[in-house]
Amino acid sequence: MKFAPDFSLFDIFQSSKRKKYERNPQISSVFRPPWFHSWFFNLEVALVLPGWHGHPTQLFQQIYFMIIVGKVGTNVLRPQNFFNSLRSFHTCNKYKMSLPSKAQCYVDVNSHKPKEYWDYESYAVQWGDQDNYQLVKKLGRGKYSEVFEAINVTTNDKCVVKMLKPVKKKKIKREIKILENLRGGKNIITLLGVVKDPVSRTPALIFEYVNNTDFKQLYQTLTDRDIRYYLYELLKALDFSHSMGIMHRDVKPHNVMIDHANKKLRLIDWGLAEFYHPGQEYNVRVASRYFKGPELLVDYQMYDYSLDMWSLGCMFASMIFHKEPFFHGHDNYDQLLRIARVLGTEELFKYLDKFQIELDPRLADILGRHSRKRWERFVHSENQHLVSPEALDFLDRLLRYDHSSRLTAREAMDHPYFFPITKGQHDLQQSSVSAAVSASVA
Repeated sequence: MKFAPDFSLFDIFQSSKRKKYERNPQISSVFRPPWFHSWFFNLEVALVLPGWHGHPTQLFQQIYFMIIVGKVGTNVLRPQNFFNSLRSFHTCNKYKMSLPSKAQCYVDVNSHKPKEYWDYESYAVQWGDQDNYQLVKKLGRGKYSEVFEAINVTTNDKCVVKMLKPVKKKKIKREIKILENLRGGKNIITLLGVVKDPVSRTPALIFEYVNNTDFKQLYQTLTDRDIRYYLYELLKALDFSHSMGIMHRDVKPHNVMIDHANKKLRLIDWGLAEFYHPGQEYNVRVASRYFKGPELLVDYQMYDYSLDMWSLGCMFASMIFHKEPFFHGHDNYDQLLRIARVLGTEELFKYLDKFQIELDPRLADILGRHSRKRWERFVHSENQHLVSPEALDFLDRLLRYDHSSRLTAREAMDHPYFFPITKGQHDLQQSSVSAAVSASVA
C-alpha cells in the first residue's frame, strides 16, 4: 500500500504558526493519513505499545509534532515507517508522553448532559436590542473587552455592559453558553442579555451591576472573619460551576466583585471558562500569570477543575499574608521559579515523575534546587492577626504541585477554617426556622 501525505499546509506550520503549535499541538483530522482509523492501525498500536491506554490520536499528534520541529522526515507517515518510528519514539525517554489524569470530582457531568448543553459551537445566540441600554461611564478594559456602567432605559436599572473585542465567534459563543448554563447559580454573575450593534456588528454582554470595591484597597482592610466569609462565598460559586461541568480558568482578584457594604460577592469574566471532558487536552495559555497553576507552567494539558483551586490558593495567600501577588513572576519561567522557591523543587520533580511530564530544558536550567519554606516565614506583625493554624493548613491543601491532591471546592468548604462561618450560617438558618414556626403557631 502506498501513501503520499498531503502537506499543503506544511509551510504555514513551519513559519508563522510554528511556535504556537509547539506550545499547544492541536491536530485536525485533515492531517491524519487515511489508514489512521483502520483496525490495522489500532492492532499495531496494541502490539507495539502493549501498556498504552491513551487515544491513538495522541500518538499521531506526537509523531506529527516531530515532523513540524524537524526531528523526523515526512516519509514517517508511510505506515511501516510510522510504526518503526513509534517504537523508537516511545522508548526514548526524551519524548515520552505525559500520563493522563482526570478530575477528583464531577468527572462525567457533561457526558450525562445532552449535547446541546456543552456543544457551544452549534449554539444559536439570540441577540437582543441594544437600544434598551445607555452607557454611563467606562469601568475598565481587558485583553478581550471593554466594560461600561450602563442603564436599562426601559426599567431604569443599573447594569454593566461588556463590549467584546474582535475574537473568534466560537469563543464568544462559549462564554455566552456557559453564562446561560450557570444562570441562577450561587454567587455567579448574572447574564441579563446579549446584544449586537447592527452597524459595527460588535457583540456586547449585559450583566447585573455590582457596587465593587477595588481589591487593592479592600484586601488591606479585611478582618480575619471577612476573609473567611468571602472565601467561603467564592467557593460556593466554584463548587456550583464545577458541579455543572465547567472550569473557570481565570480565578483572580480582578474577577471577584465584592460589594462590601452588602456582603455580596460575584465571580465574573467567564471568557476563558471551558467545559470539562475527562481525557481532553486543553490549551495551557489560560489564567493570569500570577495565578497559573504549575500544570500550566509545565505544559501539562490534561488539567481539570483543580486549576481553579490553585488560583484560589494564590488569592488566599495574598489576603492573609498581605502580599499581592503572592507569587510575583516576571514571565512564565520565572513564575514557576517563584513557586519552587516556596514549595521547593523536590515535590515538583515528584509531580513531574508521577505524570511523566518532560520539563522544558530552559526551565530545568533556571529552576536549580530549592528547599521548601514553612508558611510561618511569611507571618509578620502586620498580618499575624489573619493567620491561624487552620488557615495555614487550608493554604497547604490548596497550593500543591500535584493537581490531583488539592482540595476540591466542596472539600474546601468543609475545612475547619470555615467552621466559624458555617456555624454562623447554620445558627441563622435555625433562628429563621424557629421564627417561622413561632409565627405559624401564633
